[in-house]
Amino acid sequence: QVQVAESGGGLVQPGGSLRLSCAASGSIPRINAMAWYRQAPGKQRELVAAIASGGRTNYPDSVKGRFTISRDNAKNTVYLQMDSLKPEDTAVYYCYVWILSTTYWGQGTQVTVSS
Repeated sequence: QVQVAESGGGLVQPGGSLRLSCAASGSIPRINAMAWYRQAPGKQRELVAAIASGGRTNYPDSVKGRFTISRDNAKNTVYLQMDSLKPEDTAVYYCYVWILSTTYWGQGTQVTVSS
C-alpha cells in the first residue's frame, strides 16, 4: 500500500509565498512522476506543476515563473514553492504520484490567498 500526504497549506496575503510538501510512503519500487493539481470551488481540477523522474518539469502559463516544483527522490517527496501568490491561486491543492502503472492522490491541502 502507498500513502500520499500533503502539508504546508494555509492563508497568505496576495504577493506572499507558501511551500507545499508531499511525501509518498509504503511499498514504492519506483516513482515515474509527481505532480501538483488544484481545484477551486466550481472549477475542474487542473495541473499546476509536474516533475518527471529525470527532473524535467512542466507548468501551465498561469503559474509559470511564480511556482517551482522540485523533488527529493531519496525521500519520495515533492515540493511546490509558490511565490507572488494571487487570489486566483486559492484552491485545494492535491499531490499526484505515479508509481509504475498506478496513480495515487493525496487528500488535499487548502491554500487561501486573501488580504
